[in-house]
Amino acid sequence: MTYYSNGNGGFLSQIPPVTKNLVFINIIMFIATMINQDFMIETFALFYPSSPFFHPWQIITHMFMHGGFWHIFFNMYTLVMFGTVLERAIGSKKFAVFYFVTGLGAVFLHQGVQFMQIHVMDQGNLQMYYSVVADILRTPTVGASGAIYGVLIGYALLYPESVLMLIFPPIPLKAKWMVLIFVAIELLTGVTGTADGVAHFAHLGGMLFGWLLLLWWRKSGSLYRQDKWF
Repeated sequence: MTYYSNGNGGFLSQIPPVTKNLVFINIIMFIATMINQDFMIETFALFYPSSPFFHPWQIITHMFMHGGFWHIFFNMYTLVMFGTVLERAIGSKKFAVFYFVTGLGAVFLHQGVQFMQIHVMDQGNLQMYYSVVADILRTPTVGASGAIYGVLIGYALLYPESVLMLIFPPIPLKAKWMVLIFVAIELLTGVTGTADGVAHFAHLGGMLFGWLLLLWWRKSGSLYRQDKWF
């Protein structure tokens, strides 16, 4: 178990190192995007692998990109609130592994769905088919949301009975029920195509891989062992 000082070093000193550094990197990338949006999006956002804009490093760098102030604000707020607790519980090294595994899991499911859209879609209407393919190839994906949803399910698995206060509506809800509601919403909106412009299956991918990884660690007895990452 890793412990952190509760001294008088200020708010930032209360945030464990991996969570703190992730927030700093996200803020730096957001500022850079505001300075030169076209370059940052084309270079660091995630494009579909067969897109001419795709670069291998985008699989990681897109997790530090955001589309606007509220996008990064809510992601970083959630990361600080729940990532801090999770990192303290399982240790910094394991939390770093967890964060990036959930982020990559989000990529896997999101682009897997895009692959299915391209290869399973009825090609009877070629105009519509090529329009969908062109849209997938030229649309970038940005945001830490996949990993953030992984952090949320990680928190809910470790502290399922903890009570959280929702903002809309302002009612108390146990963490385990909150996560199940999020899963249902993301699955429904992803399947129906509502809330266009949101990578719902990336959110589900982050949650799925976070759930699987924590279950694996727990089953192997390594969840709280600092000398064993897997």
